[in-house]
Amino acid sequence: METVMQTTTAKRVRSVRPVGTRAVLAELDGLQDVLALQDMLYKSPLPGQVDVLAAAETVMVVGESAAATRTIGARLMELELTAPEVTDSGLVVIDTVYDGDDLADVAELTGLSTEGVVAAHTGQIWTVAFAGFAPGFGYMVGENEALTVPRRSSPRTAVPAGSVALGGQYSAVYPRRSPGGWQLIGRTGARMWDLNRSQPALVRPGDRVQYRAVREVVTTSDTPAREPEKEHHTESGLRILNPGAQSLIQDLGRRGFGPLGVSAAGALDRASLRRANRLVGNASSAAAIESVNGGLTVEAVGDQVIAVTGAPTTLTIESPSWVGSDDDDGGARPGGKRTVPMAAPFALLDGELLTLGAPESGFRNYVAIRGGVDAPEVLGSRSADTMSGIGPAPLAIRQVLATGEQTASTAVGAPELQPDFPGAGVTVLDVVPGPRADWFDQEALDSLCNQEWLVTPQSNRVGMRLDGKPLERTREGELPSEGTMAGALQIPPAGLPVLFLADHPITGGYPVIGVVRDEHLDRAAQVPIGGRIRFRLVPDSADFTTTTTKTPEK
Repeated sequence: METVMQTTTAKRVRSVRPVGTRAVLAELDGLQDVLALQDMLYKSPLPGQVDVLAAAETVMVVGESAAATRTIGARLMELELTAPEVTDSGLVVIDTVYDGDDLADVAELTGLSTEGVVAAHTGQIWTVAFAGFAPGFGYMVGENEALTVPRRSSPRTAVPAGSVALGGQYSAVYPRRSPGGWQLIGRTGARMWDLNRSQPALVRPGDRVQYRAVREVVTTSDTPAREPEKEHHTESGLRILNPGAQSLIQDLGRRGFGPLGVSAAGALDRASLRRANRLVGNASSAAAIESVNGGLTVEAVGDQVIAVTGAPTTLTIESPSWVGSDDDDGGARPGGKRTVPMAAPFALLDGELLTLGAPESGFRNYVAIRGGVDAPEVLGSRSADTMSGIGPAPLAIRQVLATGEQTASTAVGAPELQPDFPGAGVTVLDVVPGPRADWFDQEALDSLCNQEWLVTPQSNRVGMRLDGKPLERTREGELPSEGTMAGALQIPPAGLPVLFLADHPITGGYPVIGVVRDEHLDRAAQVPIGGRIRFRLVPDSADFTTTTTKTPEK
């Protein structure tokens, strides 16, 4: 259905709220205004715009810097919204078998027969309003509200991939097996997310979709299947002998894919990754190993130049005995152990083993190899995203990481000083209030800052789960899903904060009481399990919350 915008009164952004220092949240009067602003920002990006995350009633815009973000916020308040052009091109047809477990329940909820539900679902055009939850999961809004149904009171722990579902006013297809609380009405064989395609997401924000009833599912793909990878011998790299608790390949992450449902991922302590790469002469964005809480052991395949940064720990090198070649003195070289310093380049000769001890403080280490880790790029990054499953799998025993060609200098760097890392004391993190601090009273804000929060074992790269005295909301009901970012302090109904980290979902439905300042995220990443955090509110200088109604001068 084509939307006609008001011509007598210019439609505008209702208000703009800071989201930390690197994003702003534009509030609008409804989904049609969301689609209009999203379309305008795609076609004419604002200076410094990095990402656009549309949701039910908001559009979050991420800036490349704090200064750029403030300018973006001011520009958003001046925009006159114009309706996106509606064309007949780009219609995506999704063949669906309507035999979902909740089909009868949906019929009862809507007052339709099961045949009527199918007719209503297939008899209208759906528009992808925004993405979220998982890569390839598109929230689609229909031309009418006949199929508006509540989510299930008890979410399923596992929804099969390809499930066609309804939730609220939206329809969607689950791209992969995952938990979910939507009403299941059918299933499809369409590949909603396929990294073999030039455009991995089958549907993207703004696309038009029509469901078509069929009798059986046919799995479709417009790209040939991948050929099995051939075994090859790596002549230079690192062999993993013990990956420790969890070791992952990380670089500086992937930006600009929020509309596809993909978070940035990347190293949690970006400064430590950059330092490690600088020390071995790599480009700052080269891929390295991110390791947690010590225990990692690697073996050099060929002579390597290595640097380890992050949490201070003991670095032990074990040299096995070997017999010299005809080119040397011919004698046997004795084995032995030695230690090497943190934050300094060192040689790891062929066959030598490097082991990272338990950190004295902090939590994460970064192991850079000259040339970088040569892992396949996915959407422009070699980072592992634990939330979506994109990127390299966690490192495994006997796996060999090949060296790449990501050098930036012919020489290695000089040893560097590292900052202090969180230890047995309390780590203080600066937080910008909002965007939903108004869901809480002053007592809750004081409680957020006046207590020490414990980092629980349930924490991971998606988010740090904190324990303490719960915070109480002053508003009833739930918040419509809206864009989130690393550093967001989301408050679920139980009142215990979750501090989002790099692998966070790109949209969330719980109010965000504040956002950790970008420059403190590296510090947050080094707080260990069992560590304690205290938050300090630091109001942002930008204030866009006042609604603008005056038409700007032409």
